[in-house]
Amino acid sequence: MFSSESAFVRGLEIGGKAPVRIQTMYDSAYSMADVDPIIDEINMLASIGCDIIRFSFSSKSDAEPFSKIVKRSPIPVVADIHFDYKLAILVLESGADKIRINPGNIGAEWKTREIVSAAKDRGAAIRIGLNSGSLPKDRKGTIAEIMSESALEYIDIFESMDFHNIVVSLKSSDGDETVDACTRFASLSGYPQHIGVTEAGSPVISAVRSTLALSKLLSASIGDTIRISMTGDRENEVIAARELLSSMKLRKRGVRIISCPRCGRNTFDTIAFEKKVRRRLLSIDKDISVAIMGCLVNGPGEAAAADYALTGFGNRVYLYRKGSLAASVSYDEAEDALFEAISNE
Repeated sequence: MFSSESAFVRGLEIGGKAPVRIQTMYDSAYSMADVDPIIDEINMLASIGCDIIRFSFSSKSDAEPFSKIVKRSPIPVVADIHFDYKLAILVLESGADKIRINPGNIGAEWKTREIVSAAKDRGAAIRIGLNSGSLPKDRKGTIAEIMSESALEYIDIFESMDFHNIVVSLKSSDGDETVDACTRFASLSGYPQHIGVTEAGSPVISAVRSTLALSKLLSASIGDTIRISMTGDRENEVIAARELLSSMKLRKRGVRIISCPRCGRNTFDTIAFEKKVRRRLLSIDKDISVAIMGCLVNGPGEAAAADYALTGFGNRVYLYRKGSLAASVSYDEAEDALFEAISNE
């Protein structure tokens, strides 16, 4: 959306005039036995807004399941490679749509050139990924300077081979360092950037740290793909990134969920109900708001402002459509009543 250059990953544009893309990463080892459940999860993640998913590729034994995953995945699949250029070439042969490497830990320059040649032959993209913890030790300057200058040097190698299908990521666990590095790089190059705060922490901590840093970058028109890295569920990474982009009006909003935190007045368990319907709501491609309220104090007011609302009193749940009471149902009937109303719009 913001960079002057574009990269293409299985036909998906990154940068240029494309919207900001959402990415997450699978966080476990995998084998052929895991392929079916992994594909089920990728389908779910794609339905709630994930555009790209990344996998580690650590050994030759990963090749067969990785290849199966790529073939069946509805979204582009990225491979994360460290140290071994032969694994990078193998994963490209296994169908990776994009690979992430740090040329600094691949070794001699000729090894990086072998990887670039293999990616070019297969139409794959390469993400040059640098983290503050894995930078050249002989460089002087700030973290932002070292990261951006190193990335530009690697880009020179790629461009000398007429390879331009490039994305760059410069990350730190420190939000300010991340902002400084990405801002500096954006002033020097038009290649797309994948942005994120690495090792950000548990879900709540990560969401706060990442939002603080990434909103600064996005507000400055920096960032073409985004990951909110969490020590937690991938689903929450996608939801947090989607909500950030939606709140900044950088992505089609889809369903906006409003739910009260619950208090002593509640007679309707909003926490359990929101969790029950969240994934299904987020998979709906309609620009609507849905309020899930738990008591008489705020329920009717929020119902008036939302496209659809559920408010519980006693043993009944009341469904509102644009402020008007549409149905009175039992708790067990509430989910079906809500989705039937939305589908009939």
